[in-house]
Amino acid sequence: MVELKYFERSDFKQLIDWVDSPEFLLQWGGPGFDYPLNDTQLENYIENANNENADTLVYKVIDKETREVIGHISLGKIDRKNQSARMGKVLVGNNTARGKGIGQQMIKEVLKIAFDGLKLHRVSLGVFDFNVPAIACYEKAGFIKEGLHRDSRKNGNEYWSLWEMSILENEWSETRNI
Repeated sequence: MVELKYFERSDFKQLIDWVDSPEFLLQWGGPGFDYPLNDTQLENYIENANNENADTLVYKVIDKETREVIGHISLGKIDRKNQSARMGKVLVGNNTARGKGIGQQMIKEVLKIAFDGLKLHRVSLGVFDFNVPAIACYEKAGFIKEGLHRDSRKNGNEYWSLWEMSILENEWSETRNI
């Protein structure tokens, strides 16, 4: 089992170590970050996050048994008027924790915050079409593919396509105990 705690400056080094290539940074952080990831970028990332009226909540993921930080996830673009947000920066950083359902647990914890805590109606995300394990994880959590943004990001000389996915509050209610 996992628990989410606010991501802090003391967590920067570990996240920087996990994000070890420009391609991985693009998958994790989108166009808002430049490789190599550094403290200044992460300071900007959390500058206005993690307070009562913030439009971004940034979390480290802690293994409840070992108390070790094993991942990262965020809920951003929180729009309280339209009751929506965007899940992102999903990373099971600890290699030994991968393939054990940690991603599902992380997503469920963030969706609890979104739907039960913030009373949102919709949570969306974007995932590259070649990231088949992540897509399967999101679908298992109840996310539905809405459409493909073809060639939406450039990486070197190639373009990557991005699936837009979302889950609504009633779908969360139906899948939360699965």
